[in-house]
Amino acid sequence: MSGTNILGGQVILPGKAAPETAHLHVSGERIEQVGKADPLGERIDANGVIVAPGIIDLGVFATDKPAFRFGGITRAALMPDQSPAHDDPATIRFSARKGKPDFWVHPLAAATKDLDGQHMAEIALMKEAGALGVATGRGWIADSGVMLRLMRYCAMLDMPLFVHSEDAGLAGNAVATTGLNATLLGLPSASPVAETLAIQRDLSLAAETGAQLHFRQVTTSAGLNLIRAAKDKGLKISCGITPAHLFLSDTALSGFRTFARLSPPLRSEDDRLACIAAVADGTIDVISSGHDPRGPEDKRLPFADAAPGMAGAETLLALTLNLVRDGHISMGRLFELLTTNPEKIMKVNAGAIETGREADLIFIDPDAPWQVDSDKMAALAGNTPFDKLPVQGRVRKIMKGGKII
Repeated sequence: MSGTNILGGQVILPGKAAPETAHLHVSGERIEQVGKADPLGERIDANGVIVAPGIIDLGVFATDKPAFRFGGITRAALMPDQSPAHDDPATIRFSARKGKPDFWVHPLAAATKDLDGQHMAEIALMKEAGALGVATGRGWIADSGVMLRLMRYCAMLDMPLFVHSEDAGLAGNAVATTGLNATLLGLPSASPVAETLAIQRDLSLAAETGAQLHFRQVTTSAGLNLIRAAKDKGLKISCGITPAHLFLSDTALSGFRTFARLSPPLRSEDDRLACIAAVADGTIDVISSGHDPRGPEDKRLPFADAAPGMAGAETLLALTLNLVRDGHISMGRLFELLTTNPEKIMKVNAGAIETGREADLIFIDPDAPWQVDSDKMAALAGNTPFDKLPVQGRVRKIMKGGKII
C-alpha cells in the first residue's frame, strides 16, 4: 500500500468533542485509513501535536498564500470584490488557478455585474467555470426584486448565496455602531437595526424561494435571534462571524484606531457576548478570518475616511482556540466551525478526517506562545486590531493533497 503514515497524533475526528490518539494512513491525495498504519509507508511522527483538517476560510478578499499558510488555511472562498470583479467565467477560472497546487482558491461568483446590485451576472456560466457559490460582495443589494430573482436562480443552480447584511439606507456612510462610544468619538454611526432589517428581508425571500443562504457575518443579538427562529422553521440558512466581533467591542475604537475600522462595525459589549453564546449554542455555523489586508494608503487616514477590513488569516486559529480554553466550546466544535461546516456549505471533499477525504491536514501545537505583531506579519499588510496581543497556538506543518508543503 505504501503512502504516508501519520503516527501518534491527537486527531480531530468527526463527532468527537476532544482529539483522540490515532494513526492515519495517506495514499496519494486522500486519507486511506483512520486508525491504522501501513508498515511499508513513510512515517511522520505527530506525537505532541493535534492533527486537524486544514481550515476552510469562507469569504476572504485576497489570495494571500503566506498568510494562509501561517494560519493553517488550506482552502478559501474568495469574495468577488476583486479588480476586475468576478462577474464572468474568465475571472473565475483565473482566480481558481492562482493558488494551486499547494493552496486551493474557490472564487465566489459576483451576484450582479460589476457588483452594481442591479443587473444579474451570468451565474450559470460562472458555475461551469468553477464557481461553487455566489456572493453579493461587500455591499447589500437594496432592490428586493433583484434579490428575489437572484435567490430563485441560485436555488435552481443549487449554489449557496453569500450575503452581506446591512441595510444601506440605514447604514449610509456610518463607520461605527450608534452608542456612547460613537458619540464620544464624534464618529458617523448607524443603528444595529440596519443588520436586523437586512436579515429579515433576506430570510423572507429565502422562505419564498428555497435558496441556500449564508449570512457571512451576523454580529448582533437581534440578528442572531432571527437566525435561530429561521433555522427552527427549517430554512436552508447558515451564518458566520469573524474573531473581531467575538473578542472586540466598540470600545476598541478609542484612540481612533483605524485597524478597528471594520464592516460591519464593532458592536456593543452585550452584542459581543451574545455572539459568543451563539457560537456555543450552534446558532453560528462558521468562524472565518474575513481576511482583507489593507496598506497604509487605506488605513493611515482619519477614521471616517479609512477603508474597512482586517488582516485575519494568521490569527484566526490562535484567537479561536481561546474559545476552547475559556470553556465556551470543545475542540471538536471549534473544527466544525473552521472546517466541517464550511465544507458542507461549499460542497468540497475536505474538512473532516475520514477515509476517502482529501488529505488536507494541519499539525498544531495548541500551546505554543507568540505575539501578534502588525510589523512582522506574513500577510500582504499588517492591519490587525489585535496588534501586540499575546496568543497561543501555532501550525507547525501543513499537508495539502497528501504532500507536506
